[in-house]
Amino acid sequence: MTDNAEKQPPPEKGSRGEFVRFLGVASTVGINFVVCTFVGFAIGYWLLDSYLNTFPWFTFIFLVLGIAAAFRYLFRIAAKAGKEEEPEETKK
Repeated sequence: MTDNAEKQPPPEKGSRGEFVRFLGVASTVGINFVVCTFVGFAIGYWLLDSYLNTFPWFTFIFLVLGIAAAFRYLFRIAAKAGKEEEPEETKK
């Protein structure tokens, strides 16, 4: 009796490690979007608008700045990932 699992080569360790690394980066980007947006909202709403009685203005401004900071982080991570993949393409 032969077992098919024994005949198959083991999966490459690099591919699993790369997948786990990708999941870590993806979760970091998602968490960063939420945190940046909330911090921008909190600064605008609770710190500035509540003391200066200018309700919608600073909330909106800092919310937009928080979202912009989140996208900036996303673009930096995407550029970094693109640079890491370029040497693999030139080898082929």
